[in-house]
Amino acid sequence: MHYAKVIVNPQARGGAAGKLWPVINLLLKNTGLTFDHEFIQEAGQGIEIARHAVEKGYNLVIAVGGDGTVNEVANGMIDENGKGMATLGFIGASTQNDIARMLNIPWDYIRACQIFEDFEKATIDIVVVDYTFHNQKARRYYLNTAGVGFVTDVIESSIPNFKLKAIGGSAPYVIGLMPRVMSLSNKDLMISIDGETHKERNFSLIVNNGRYLGGGRAFPNATPYDGLLDVAVLGDITKLEALLDFPFFYTGTNTNLSKIKMQQARTVTVDSIQKMPLQIDGELIGETPATFRVIPSALQVAVRNSPR
Repeated sequence: MHYAKVIVNPQARGGAAGKLWPVINLLLKNTGLTFDHEFIQEAGQGIEIARHAVEKGYNLVIAVGGDGTVNEVANGMIDENGKGMATLGFIGASTQNDIARMLNIPWDYIRACQIFEDFEKATIDIVVVDYTFHNQKARRYYLNTAGVGFVTDVIESSIPNFKLKAIGGSAPYVIGLMPRVMSLSNKDLMISIDGETHKERNFSLIVNNGRYLGGGRAFPNATPYDGLLDVAVLGDITKLEALLDFPFFYTGTNTNLSKIKMQQARTVTVDSIQKMPLQIDGELIGETPATFRVIPSALQVAVRNSPR
């Protein structure tokens, strides 16, 4: 029998998640699930709420919101050895639900709630990243995507535009892309992939566990079940090349572009002369230097059918 803690981000999708909560609450009760709930009042609080929940013995913790919400909740459920202490559930109620797509969880919150009538458990890899925050060492876990460079610039462009965020899908990301391409400035990065180090100018570095990036299927062959990271190094490309090639990479329709190198790895390190912002699961959390390491079979998630 499952007794669940439901953690709700009422600000997700410009406040739409909070307005949907009474309906989601009723839908969950109709599944027969026994639960109580708590609202996230400020950024980062989801970690604390989830940690208290697993300490109190909840064996199912459900995040209601977007990728940033589920990332916070997952971080509160993971112990010091990088292993999940309960099963993670997810009801998408935001603009970007890449983690839901990665796990074959319906975007439609009605069908997502129905999973909890009779769900399966899938055990996925997660990624631990050690990075810098206010000149101090910090650590965070993520489920789907992380990166530095241009992809982080795009997130900075789209974060303030709440009207675009309310649209949903990849629109905020794609619209945020255009002005940043015009002010493109590639950076000198020191990148080490499984111990092989290169120093070169790059457009962006992306380190994924799943297939998706800002609504796009950038890593069509990635899976969170293989114990490997999927890495894309976007090289020293021009503004024109960015406009022509990045959409092919973003949609996964061409992964053989000459200045975009894609490979799998277990560990990736990135450093830069000037500290660069780092994003994980669509949220800005700190700066370089950063080291990424996959933790195989680390976290159980609630799914309708195992997406393996």
